[in-house]
Amino acid sequence: MASGPLAGVKVLEFSQIIAGPFCGMHLADMGAEVTKFEPIAGEPWRLMVELVPKESRTFASLNRGKRGVAMDMSRPEAHEVIHRLVKEADVVLINYRPGVAESLGIDYATLSKLNPRLIYCENTAFGKKGPLARRGGYDIVVQALTGLMAGEAKLDGDVPTYVYPAIGDYATGIQMSNAICAALYAREKNGKGQRIDCTLMGSAIAMQTSQFTWLDAFDSEVIPPMLDELKQARSEMKSFTEQVGVQKKYRPAAAGNIYYRVYQTRDGFIAMGALSHALRLKVLAATGLKDPRFQPDGSFVMAPEGWDVRGPELVQEAEALFRTKTTEEWGQLFEKHGVPAGPLYFIEELFDHPQTLANGLQVEMDHPLLGPMKLVGPPFQMSETPLAAQFPSPMLGEHTDTVLGEAGYDEAAIGALRESGVIL
Repeated sequence: MASGPLAGVKVLEFSQIIAGPFCGMHLADMGAEVTKFEPIAGEPWRLMVELVPKESRTFASLNRGKRGVAMDMSRPEAHEVIHRLVKEADVVLINYRPGVAESLGIDYATLSKLNPRLIYCENTAFGKKGPLARRGGYDIVVQALTGLMAGEAKLDGDVPTYVYPAIGDYATGIQMSNAICAALYAREKNGKGQRIDCTLMGSAIAMQTSQFTWLDAFDSEVIPPMLDELKQARSEMKSFTEQVGVQKKYRPAAAGNIYYRVYQTRDGFIAMGALSHALRLKVLAATGLKDPRFQPDGSFVMAPEGWDVRGPELVQEAEALFRTKTTEEWGQLFEKHGVPAGPLYFIEELFDHPQTLANGLQVEMDHPLLGPMKLVGPPFQMSETPLAAQFPSPMLGEHTDTVLGEAGYDEAAIGALRESGVIL
């Protein structure tokens, strides 16, 4: 048995693609026994650019540490198997389309009657209520609807494109594991299970806290006319770039941002983040740049007279300056002055990086079909109940017989279920 903080917790996972599997993997890293149920053909992520039959990079990256069961869950015999297992389970994790849980007999109303202590966590795109409740949705759809995509304003030609990776999905997976842990803690105090509802929409909006904060004193005369002008621009089929221009007219970015941006260097790029006056002064000391917003008395004027012209000029000066040194040279200079900065990498450059290894963010294991693998390790650690990647993702139906045996089925009964096509 695993020794993490959730050791002994039994999770039944009915999920696919990203959000649910990412949550289940976190729970497994925390020591929970996670049993994943898939269709007999395998979940879609197994089939996404298969490296060998029924095995893909995407599936392996999101499902380590889980036991795998392959089952036709539309069959009454499968319902019986699941209902037996639920009686001993602590958590059910599900992220099917709205209505699927009810059709499979694994909805909260049904399962909570079998086990009142059950923690039932369901993720949907838009929630259980409201005009979009029955609508399915992927991360790209939610990014578009919630403004994440517009906020990034990345274009493919003149069409906005999605933010990669699927941040709504991944954020929701983290949110689900967080909520499940909270519900388990509450159950320890009151002995009661409960239902948890998570949504991609909720996670996507929650990540935009400052943008989704309406202050009457400042926004009541800004946002309504902006929305009217956006509506007009869309009716006139204005380009997305033009629509972004409308939004920026009402909510313009501050001119002269030299402290929180990415700069091109002589041999690459470096990101710098200095959000306090103390850090900004360190940037000026390190670079020799002169910022007229800092006054002789030490105060800082956000937009002095003429700043709409001087601000962009200062940015150009900074960009030209950064191209005179290498990324490494700037990095050393900023470290000396205490300025937060770092090089721009592609994710592949972090394999075997000393910082990755030092913090346990890379783990190695052998997959029966895919061979030796390197995977991202647990993203946090605990001193007394350390997390660990338990074992690689399951092959399709790898643990079906073991799990059914735990549900009380003998070899003959398991053979009959396989013969009738209920299990793989």
